[in-house]
Amino acid sequence: MKNTITNVNTKLILLHPYIQKQGNPNRLWLVALVSVFAVASLLTLVYTRESFHTTNTTTTTRITATITHNEQTLPKSVMRALVHYAANTNSTNHMSQTDIKQISDVLKQCTSPCNFLVFGLTPETLLWNALNHYGRTVFIDENRYYAAYMEEKYPEIEVYDVQYTTKIRELKELVTSVREQSHNECGPVQNLLFSDCKIGLNDLPNQLYDINWDVILVDGPRGYWPDGPGSISAIFTASVLARSKKGGNHKTHVFVHNYNREMDKVSSEEFLCKENLVKSSKDLLAHFVVERVTDENGRHQFCRNNSTTSS
Repeated sequence: MKNTITNVNTKLILLHPYIQKQGNPNRLWLVALVSVFAVASLLTLVYTRESFHTTNTTTTTRITATITHNEQTLPKSVMRALVHYAANTNSTNHMSQTDIKQISDVLKQCTSPCNFLVFGLTPETLLWNALNHYGRTVFIDENRYYAAYMEEKYPEIEVYDVQYTTKIRELKELVTSVREQSHNECGPVQNLLFSDCKIGLNDLPNQLYDINWDVILVDGPRGYWPDGPGSISAIFTASVLARSKKGGNHKTHVFVHNYNREMDKVSSEEFLCKENLVKSSKDLLAHFVVERVTDENGRHQFCRNNSTTSS
């Protein structure tokens, strides 16, 4: 049997191990992806920091501009008051510039937000509210309709109405009745909310009796005729509120406008006391500084030099 040998040309290809490693496509793609991601993250971080810096700078600039603008702009209440007062400077009912300055100077002396109580709605109402812009200013008036009108027209003011039961022609009888009851109902130190004193105002909002008033102005109620209420109730109430303060500074500045009128002067001397009179301006504005006093027996009294009104 004859063997037939077929030659087959076979090529043998030998691969070096190093070449096999270099040829791994998966690892190459992984390295490429990681590199791209790293570059993208770096660019994003740089852009974000730049953007934040720009935004922050812009915001700071806007805030600074706003603060500067606010510092240069008067509050609306001040602007309205000044415009109102300037438009009515020819009114005969206006308080004089000298008298206004006296009250304004005292308001400036308040070491904390000032509590300012005003009896009477007058041409100076908006001015008082504006001058005590950072404090609390409360107005009391006998005309409920005018009080409601002012509150609606000028929402920034706080005003309440009250009913007065006194009459100017009864001045002597009223003073006598207080002297007779100064040891109980008409005492100089008390909570008027629970008082039956005839000339004390006990129908104000309850919260007003708990406030330590720093400044009180009596410029009302209106009335120049014998049956008009006069100011005796307002002055008596102011004197009691001043002496009934709790804690802190026990002194209260009390101003009485139209001090030249008989009822205003008599009531002031009786309840605010001559000894507390600091200054009077042409007998129109009287300035008292009132505080709690006692006699030798420790009893509260209105005036040190008037034993008839001690309690």
